[in-house]
Amino acid sequence: MIDQELRQKVLVLYLQTSALDSPVIGWSQYDGTGRRLHMAGDEQERPYDTGLAALEDGWRLFQVSQLTPHTPGDEFRTGYLKYEFFFEKLLRVE
Repeated sequence: MIDQELRQKVLVLYLQTSALDSPVIGWSQYDGTGRRLHMAGDEQERPYDTGLAALEDGWRLFQVSQLTPHTPGDEFRTGYLKYEFFFEKLLRVE
């Protein structure tokens, strides 16, 4: 019998707004199966157009960023992406 274990893949999507159906503006992927090594900026095309599209493709949402108001003036800063969503898929590996 072949030993199979579950490994986690993580997808981080940064959306334009707090709504899951808003456009993806940034992303990162991490593959715990070891099948593919992802690096920041290694893909030109976003993996999904929206967070909702990731859900429809079987990704499980497990964390969203807190909805905190901007302090005056911060709404014009570009040093961070505010609407961060973490998704996972569990895959079997041998």
